[in-house]
Amino acid sequence: MKKILIIGATSTIAHACARLWAAQGCDFFLVARNTDKLLGNAADLRARGAGHVGTYQMDLTHFSEHPAMLAGCLAVLEQIDIVLLAHGTLPDQKACEQNAGLAVQEFVTNGASVIALLTLLAKHFEVQRCGTLAVISSVAGDRGRPSNYLYGSAKAAVSTFCEGLQARMFKLGVHVVTIKPGFIDTPMTRGLPLPAWLVAQPEDVAPRIVNGIARRSTSLYAPGFWAWIMWVIRSIPQPLFKRLNL
Repeated sequence: MKKILIIGATSTIAHACARLWAAQGCDFFLVARNTDKLLGNAADLRARGAGHVGTYQMDLTHFSEHPAMLAGCLAVLEQIDIVLLAHGTLPDQKACEQNAGLAVQEFVTNGASVIALLTLLAKHFEVQRCGTLAVISSVAGDRGRPSNYLYGSAKAAVSTFCEGLQARMFKLGVHVVTIKPGFIDTPMTRGLPLPAWLVAQPEDVAPRIVNGIARRSTSLYAPGFWAWIMWVIRSIPQPLFKRLNL
């Protein structure tokens, strides 16, 4: 069975994916900041058929602690077949516009910490020469919009980094997939004024993500119709785009 490292394991999307892998008897190493939720998710996966489930509590913005986390993972799993990076926050755009420190902090959480982890993991996978790095980015990174351009810029950085990493790791037999969710019903999005018909459930997008990883997709929108929505948004001329309230 596959050995899976999930970083940001208390993410609703990540846990929905983990439940599908658990049914296959996979082994896990779960990393997250909230200990109670982390242990609860681990117990849930064991009940659903997972093999060994290890846990590791840490704040992923503490870059100096990343190597110890990876060492702990390898001590438990020995080899990593799939990494799913799923941690992040949804910043308050207005607050970030007024507070440069907060803006940088949110960019570090959603962008720089992901890049730091991928840099460390890529070094390991260079030696291992097999496996998949799956990274949850966002449709928000496809074009800067006034409603969330701090979050979008962090995700754009992640997506661009992954694109270059894909080309580098492909030559080594390692696959990189960038996952771009649209509006998903999670604790981060609840309470936002989102069109109900565009909001998907984590359980609905998880099979697409798990299957996309298995198929070694390169870039994956979830749900799939977001590929068309973002194509339209990217096609809007800038003189018109800047007048829209998106």
